[in-house]
Amino acid sequence: MEDHDMYIGRDLLFDLLRENDLLIVKRKRSQPQTTDSNHWMKKYPDLIKDIVISRADELWVSDITYIRLRKKKFAYLSLITDAYSRKIVGSCMNIDLSADGPLAALEMALKGRASDKPLIHHSDRGSQYCSDDYVTLLKSNTINISMTQSGNPKDNAIAERVNGILKQELLEDAYSNVKQAQCSTEIAIDTYNRIRPHSSVDMMTPEKAHTQTGPIKRRWKSLFKTAAPKPLA
Repeated sequence: MEDHDMYIGRDLLFDLLRENDLLIVKRKRSQPQTTDSNHWMKKYPDLIKDIVISRADELWVSDITYIRLRKKKFAYLSLITDAYSRKIVGSCMNIDLSADGPLAALEMALKGRASDKPLIHHSDRGSQYCSDDYVTLLKSNTINISMTQSGNPKDNAIAERVNGILKQELLEDAYSNVKQAQCSTEIAIDTYNRIRPHSSVDMMTPEKAHTQTGPIKRRWKSLFKTAAPKPLA
């Protein structure tokens, strides 16, 4: 074009490409985004760096994952996992990404909480976990609030690992409807908690590990450093 002294503006170039079907088509997201941290609500600092966990109900990690349904639809599974035992202590499947699912999972976890010793709740900075109802429920149960500081999955690695085990080993790729997905998920969580041994808790089941105290041998690199425990506020 330069050799022929021809110049063209951006808009005209895009019009020309569009008329000749030469524009690259932007692919639609193949999976839903479960975390929206672009909101006005208060976000909390990360409290779990450099801490050592020595008992159950000392640190809970939370996350939301999608469950694929037929006809390109999704359901959303909210999970709360005890970081010491890897036991799923709270769960709820919901048809949308409102705070209702995480709230129901938290209420379930609170019913099974064995003591009032210091407890940290760690999550991403999604709007569900920053919502007034969720924060109020945590504070009313004297639970310290911790949140990731970036979108890096490593900042909530235990929760991500639990999601992976359920979806890769215990759940189907897709379900016909929410009811079928809910039934299958309940069976999968029971299998995960009571039957499947975990290398992260010395090949015990999470149910068994949840009854222990003190250090548990982890047959892979620990997510937490071996420094002296940080006191919980």
